[in-house]
Amino acid sequence: MNSDLSLNLGERFETFEDRRKRALLYAGTVANTLVVLLLLFAVLSDRTPTRIWLFPVVWFAVGTWALIRTSPTPSSRGTKRAAGAIAVGYFAVLAFVGGLVGPAGPVATGLTVQVTQLPPGWNPSILYAGETVRVALVPYTAFGYAVLSYLVYATAVEARGAVAGGLLGLFSCVSCTLPVIASLVGGFVGGGAALAAAASAQSYGVGTVVFVVTVLLLSLRPGFDWLRQRL
Repeated sequence: MNSDLSLNLGERFETFEDRRKRALLYAGTVANTLVVLLLLFAVLSDRTPTRIWLFPVVWFAVGTWALIRTSPTPSSRGTKRAAGAIAVGYFAVLAFVGGLVGPAGPVATGLTVQVTQLPPGWNPSILYAGETVRVALVPYTAFGYAVLSYLVYATAVEARGAVAGGLLGLFSCVSCTLPVIASLVGGFVGGGAALAAAASAQSYGVGTVVFVVTVLLLSLRPGFDWLRQRL
């Protein structure tokens, strides 16, 4: 029996090691492919690359690494449903706070699909401005929010308590809660406008850094085993 247990543990370890290596390989492939596409876009459009062009490379590469590396543990159907509900709600919060969806603006321009105006990763983007709702689907942010939601789902499943897992994921995403917190705090201290201006000026860079940190927290889960034992 001990030999069978050792064999099973060895197989699980090898599988995890293979998954880690495969995650790095796929992340590198995605990053290289996007860099090549960006260079081709720069040549064909006769435009000079800027730092903003590289943000989608980071989001797609890190997101791919996290997706392949993460595998939810086996659990009951009820746990999966509860975790799935929290993941969907989490994505809805990210989509609203992150600007993917929101209330309509003053002008309804209808549906617009951009394919060549922006560099790869930013395009192809789908923009819709209706009378009641607006949608701005930018590939790299939509993909990133989906990755974060999947990681929250995996965290909730592993915690065997969907509420704890969802809260861990939600509050670890500082970039997602910052606009909400800034608006609440601004109502009391009057500093919301200045904070919002500073955040928007560095939004892309700060958002990318926080996205990477959040993915690492939800993927590696430092101290998660200790917290689970305590709870």
